[in-house]
Amino acid sequence: MQIAKKLTKKEDFTPRIAYLSSLYDKCDDLIDEAIVIYFKNPRSFTAEDVVEFQCHGGLVVADMVLNTVLDFGARLANPGEFSKRAFLNGRIDLTKAEAIAKLIETKSVDAAKILARQLKGELQDFIEKIRDDLVEILAFVEVNIDYAEEDLPKNLLDMIEKKLKDMSELLKNTYESSKRREGLIEGFKVAIIGKPNVGKSSLLNSLLNYDRAIISEIAGTTRDTIEEEVRIGTHLIKIVDTAGIRSSFDEIEKIGIQRSKEAIESSDVVIAIFDNSRLCDVEDREILDILDDYKDKKSIIIALNKIDLKNQFDAKILSHYIELSCKQSSESVILKLKAILDTTNKDDSLLLTSKRQMIAVKSSYDEIESSKQVLSEGELELFAFHLNEALRYISAITKNFDRDEILDKMFGSFCLGK
Repeated sequence: MQIAKKLTKKEDFTPRIAYLSSLYDKCDDLIDEAIVIYFKNPRSFTAEDVVEFQCHGGLVVADMVLNTVLDFGARLANPGEFSKRAFLNGRIDLTKAEAIAKLIETKSVDAAKILARQLKGELQDFIEKIRDDLVEILAFVEVNIDYAEEDLPKNLLDMIEKKLKDMSELLKNTYESSKRREGLIEGFKVAIIGKPNVGKSSLLNSLLNYDRAIISEIAGTTRDTIEEEVRIGTHLIKIVDTAGIRSSFDEIEKIGIQRSKEAIESSDVVIAIFDNSRLCDVEDREILDILDDYKDKKSIIIALNKIDLKNQFDAKILSHYIELSCKQSSESVILKLKAILDTTNKDDSLLLTSKRQMIAVKSSYDEIESSKQVLSEGELELFAFHLNEALRYISAITKNFDRDEILDKMFGSFCLGK
């Protein structure tokens, strides 16, 4: 606040009121006329006193204001420092901090909308509900262990089993749904596969609208995977052009083929290309066998390319396909891709947006499943151990678990220790 007074030569600011004020440097030279707003703690992003200067546009003026602030004793913030202070001061939790970081980096419209929901507390509310249910169950169990002579609610076991079942299903569904939709945040990965010289690189170039990959009549020209980003509708996708899959004695080409298979494994969508102008051969059938292994795991688009040339390929062996001529247009592939990605985005359920969150939810789910088994065997101490572990994992997403929460629930709900 003292620095703001030096810049403006004003002695007093009413919080959250916009002032039009002249700004002066350390030599008392006028540098700008700006809007100045004082945010008094805790009603600011960091829950600390904050003064905001809204100066005129352009790098020169902004740089002059910044240098003057530094001259008067301020320092540049470290990367992420404002969010860190907001977290340490209890203004935001870890879910919101992560959402802010990803929102700054995101290139996807869909990701921005999802992250905005997390900034409003969607994930935080989800975690708090799981935490509360786990704490309540632990309170019942620890009361049963330590205060067995007290009267407990009827059908306690049935109540616990139902809560565990509901929590388990919720965590599992959230994890699996988030796993399917990981591409909404990081960008969907699309692998283009096929035997050599069927038009994979031509499709990549067509989708990018420029010649990124070398095209040649010589089979095996693409020796390694090529990755590029492109937007399809509102979706950001990473396209991977792979080396042609075939039997080869060339060591470098064999490495490229292995990487092609790895690209399939890590992709969300697979585009398999076949050549309409050539007879179906062993290599084509090998591609179909690979697709068969992934038919229940990946979204697959089968494209019969070079449809503008004389037909030689027996399309009857393809269960479904779209026709394509990369030299003319890739519109059929774009429309099919967009339809698949739009369908993925229609799921409005909660989305976990980081690996850390995914691991925490999966670990909590595993511990709850383990607890259900020992509960059926009457091992209450071991049951409580697994629930404590589940609580520790799920709490790590937002804030650390405090054992006093269980004590509050025990003595608050059952009036123990009177």
